[in-house]
Formats: sequence, C-alpha cells, structure tokens
Amino acid sequence: MSRPATNDNALGAYLKDRRTRLDPAAFGIAGGRRRTPGLRREEVAQRANISVTWYTWLERGRGGPPSAAVLDRIASALMLTDAEREHLFLLALGRPPEVRYQETESISPRIQRVLDALVYSPAYVKTLTWDLVAWNHAAGVVFNYDELDPSQRNILRRIFCDPQVRDFQSDWDSVARLLVSVFRADAARAAATDAAASVAALVEELSRASPEFAMLWKTHDVRSFGEGTKQLLHPQGGPLVFEHSSFVIDGRPDLSMVIYSPATPADTDVVRSLIEKHQKASR
Repeated sequence: MSRPATNDNALGAYLKDRRTRLDPAAFGIAGGRRRTPGLRREEVAQRANISVTWYTWLERGRGGPPSAAVLDRIASALMLTDAEREHLFLLALGRPPEVRYQETESISPRIQRVLDALVYSPAYVKTLTWDLVAWNHAAGVVFNYDELDPSQRNILRRIFCDPQVRDFQSDWDSVARLLVSVFRADAARAAATDAAASVAALVEELSRASPEFAMLWKTHDVRSFGEGTKQLLHPQGGPLVFEHSSFVIDGRPDLSMVIYSPATPADTDVVRSLIEKHQKASR
C-alpha cells in the first residue's frame, strides 16, 4: 500500500539535497548569479516534464505521494544512481521501484575474482534463461564446464538433454523437479523484460526435446533455490556432497551466483584431488 513521506518530510529534504548538488553548467544552463547552489525547482520540473507547482509541493511535503512514473522522471532529472532511485521510491511510496532486468553475456572483473577466490567450492553465475556466463576453476573441473562449447552452456539443456549429466545426479527426478520449479520463478521475473521472449523459446524447445520437462512445466510448481544440499555421483571422484547457496548479484537482478561448498573435509579432499589431476593432465 502506498504511503506518503514521513512527517519530517524526508522526501522533500532528499529531493532538495539532490537538486542543490547538481551543477547547472553540466546541463547546458547558463551560470549567472544564483542565490543557492544547484538547479532551481523549475529547472528540475522542466527536466522531469512535470509542473513547477507539483514539484514544489513534493519538496514541501504537500500533495500526497507521486506516481511511480513521476518518480522515475524525477530520478532521471536529478541524475540519480540506481541506489539513489531506490531510496527515492522508499521515501515516497514505502516500496522499492520495479526491478530493471537486462540480459547480459558478461560479468564484471570483480565478480570473476569473487568466483576465483573460491578455490575448492564450485561456483557459477547464470542469467534468467539459465545460461552460464561465468564460473570458477572448481566448477570447470567438477561440472566439466571448461569443456563446453557455447551452445551447451545452459543448465536446463544439460539436465534434460544430456544423458551424462543425468547420470551425474544421485536423484535426477528430484533435481529436475526442483530446477523446473525454480526456473518458473525466474520466468515470471523475466515476463516484463527483454528476456521474456528468450524464456518462452527455451520452454518451447525443452518441452519438445524432453517429455519430463514438459510434464514438470505443466505442474506450475514454484520454489526458490535458496540453500540446500546436493549429492553428485562424479565419474572420477565418486559420491560427492555439497551445500549450495544462491545469491542475486547486487545491482544485477538478471544474474545470480550459485556456490557449492563441499559438505565435509572428505568432500573437499575429493575436489582438491580432481583439480590436481586436471592440472597434471593439462601440462
């Protein structure tokens, strides 16, 4: 439920603070003598395509809460960052803005360094369509990601269309049911984005290729990946148990990172052994 700014007019104070920090020259506005720094109210209103009266009321805590569309225009007018835009919505409406999703084929070097720091914990980053965009060396070795060509770098295609990956699972039926229900949640998040068409195409493709996927998709089950335990039957390492956790990357809701931590010291030893064997074979 929408609510106005708090009684001390935190919204108005925030708008005025952001406005007075802007340099008129950066917007092609002639300098001249100004009694106060930053842009004038009428200049912000013009940039946001709203009336000066309405913007003035917002700064003074009058007129009730603005619409999301007005807030978006004000955020653009004030050149707010994503974090500042979210803060603006929270002050004005008591909720964050609608999430902006984007499809991508890359991650920042900092995220890759986070992955690489997890030496014995396989980890990867995936998109809303469950395409793999990055992974660490442990995931490359344990899950065989390093050997995949680009057409194979989709988690759902591997689970439902690759017999070797199916044999890799200790309980394929449970894994398949979980992944489809989690994917359905991602598909809903992508419904209003450019990824929606890609999700629909992937669902159609998998439904044709896998009767199991088609059946599970029709159940309409929805779950979150969250945290849990995963058991694998690795062809070289034997049984392996991991504790998995999933995180949405801050500022990139189109991407999520999944980390598989060895459940016991013995599992860590197996992962270490697989990595060492892989390194020797690569020399």
